[in-house]
Amino acid sequence: MAMKMQLKPSSVAAQRPAAAARRVAAVRAQASDASANTLALVGVHSCHNGAHLSKARKAELEAVAAHIAQHGKGITACDEGPGTIGDRFAKYGITNTEENRRAYRQMLFEAEGAGSYLSAAILDPETLYQRTTSPGGKLFPDQLKELGIMPGVKPHLKVYALPGQRGSTVMQGLDSLAARLEEYKKAGAVFAKWRSPFVIDEAAGQPSDFVIEANMTDLARYALICQDVGLVPIVEPDVSMSGTHTLEAAVAINTKIQSVLYRAMLEHGVFMEGAILKSNIVNPGKKCPLPYSVDDIAQANIDVFRRVMPVAIRSANFLSGGQSLEDASARLSVMNQKKGNFPVNLSFSWSAALQMPLFALCRGELKLKEMEALYVEELKIASAAAKGEYKPKPGQGDHKPPAK
Repeated sequence: MAMKMQLKPSSVAAQRPAAAARRVAAVRAQASDASANTLALVGVHSCHNGAHLSKARKAELEAVAAHIAQHGKGITACDEGPGTIGDRFAKYGITNTEENRRAYRQMLFEAEGAGSYLSAAILDPETLYQRTTSPGGKLFPDQLKELGIMPGVKPHLKVYALPGQRGSTVMQGLDSLAARLEEYKKAGAVFAKWRSPFVIDEAAGQPSDFVIEANMTDLARYALICQDVGLVPIVEPDVSMSGTHTLEAAVAINTKIQSVLYRAMLEHGVFMEGAILKSNIVNPGKKCPLPYSVDDIAQANIDVFRRVMPVAIRSANFLSGGQSLEDASARLSVMNQKKGNFPVNLSFSWSAALQMPLFALCRGELKLKEMEALYVEELKIASAAAKGEYKPKPGQGDHKPPAK
């Protein structure tokens, strides 16, 4: 009887390691499929950082983000729709035809040496399906990849004025976004960009918390959809330079906008290492009555980033937003000199700052050779600024109050 009593505990004890081993094996087997099972291990929690994505998908997104974030290289933003580029053409007497748009974009992509200064190009959907006239006649996305420039796309969106928000807006276009992005990916795009514009109007209390939340939640959902399709999302909160606000007010409002953006991205489960920021340079309003130096403005931008930006995001590429090439380059260059050990790449994603001087060379027709030569010189300046090596002339990058 005593022996029987001794056998039962030993028998149970013998079973425990085996049962534990089976449980461990089951957990390991369950975790072998990263796309489904990492999410299963995380559960229903937010902030899971893309647990639903496969390891291969994450690696693909990270590789594109790393390519865009190359030090000293930036993005050429040529994603204007036919109407917007048509307005620029019309100002200089250029006929707005599809061929003129195609030829102009080809110059921006294939300018000699452009690949030394560019890591990516944002295209309008029309441009995705156009071809180069260079030997081989490749589609532009394929030609850009061969040049070391990653092609992306701006999905068409509609602006909607939010009721009761004194003119503040939100962008519409999420409903069919996944299907459109699938088509853009098939056409060769590797990233997409969504812009959410803001105007600071302190007297009207704008942008309100509601406006910020609505726009940044949409940006986060867009980013989630992009990554599910296999495209790196560029998120673009764009605060206009119009207004009378001070630099200090701009810092507070940009900090609020970006903090809400990153929180929304994290809570949506966006894979942060596979995303890129495109934002405005934090500036006082154009009509601000107070002067600020380029050092003041550069430090304000570094302060915003240090306070809220997740360093998992590889690169912040600034839009020009109405600044001249000289002012934007001066501010970017001083930022890079001041950023110290802040690990995020700071670079450019410029459209008007690069393009408007090119159109000034034209009178009635595209002068592509002259435009190309100037464009390459502009890219050299932008690249130097992205490395902190552009040396502005006295006064460049300063905010000067408007004359009374």
